[in-house]
Amino acid sequence: MEFDVLIIGGGVSGMSAALLFGSAQHKSFMFNKKIGIIVHQKTSSLQTAIFNNAYGITPGKKGNELLEESKIHLEKLYPHIDQIENEKVLTISGESPLFSISTNKNIYRAKNIIIGIGAGNPFTIEGLDEYIIPHQKAAPEKNRLQLKNQDYLVKPGIYAVGTLAGLRSQLMIAAGSGAAVATDIMTLWNDNTPVQVHDALPKE
Repeated sequence: MEFDVLIIGGGVSGMSAALLFGSAQHKSFMFNKKIGIIVHQKTSSLQTAIFNNAYGITPGKKGNELLEESKIHLEKLYPHIDQIENEKVLTISGESPLFSISTNKNIYRAKNIIIGIGAGNPFTIEGLDEYIIPHQKAAPEKNRLQLKNQDYLVKPGIYAVGTLAGLRSQLMIAAGSGAAVATDIMTLWNDNTPVQVHDALPKE
């Protein structure tokens, strides 16, 4: 199966990117674009989180609930985004404009890859070793890792988001990074005309 964008990781940053791509479905530059997300969530730090300080989220919301609700949200509003369950990415190979992604069950092709699997050590996807560095905004004793990047771009066609991009572990920061990368990619598809994706109430 081949994707225009394959998102790796179903946490905050990956799901935020998927939702932005989904909501842009009627834009002309999205015609025939195929988006997928490997919604592996077991290692997400949200599994043990509770939120009292996140904008727009009801105080007391549990992170594991938010993870499950995000998948339902994506499926209900944007079913054209392929959600791939119960697979773990093992290797990424190739160069832009087409990469190969091997999981424990399948092999996929993608023109663009967004990786949001957190800053855990070790980094478990083979093929990007040269970009792995110590996390620049985490306490050294936590021994976290990130992918070296410039404005989320690791190398042509591959993006890191969330803590894997070197960001601090805050839900709103992670969500923003996923949305930022989604709009960056859509801007490229829109002949470099800047893209924002907004929903609005109908005019009376």
